[in-house]
Amino acid sequence: MEIDDQTVTSRHEEDDPLLTPKEVAKRLNTSVDWVWDHSTRKTPLLPVIRFGDGPGRGGMLRYRASKIEEFITDQERFTNVRRKNKRLQ
Repeated sequence: MEIDDQTVTSRHEEDDPLLTPKEVAKRLNTSVDWVWDHSTRKTPLLPVIRFGDGPGRGGMLRYRASKIEEFITDQERFTNVRRKNKRLQ
């Protein structure tokens, strides 16, 4: 059985959609400005995919849903480690 590129692409899009900054802000319970700020830095905090040219808000930003979930997990893990280290001091 041969799988073409179109099938792989459509399956990936269904399983892991691209989110807008507004959708990410809603998922993170933050403002859209916070999402933009943490996506447009030289070293962005959020795992962003940039489309088009332009500084800051000049380009279109999208985020893989799975990467946002990983970001949440990583932040939770980091917070727990930091709390544990404070208790040990």
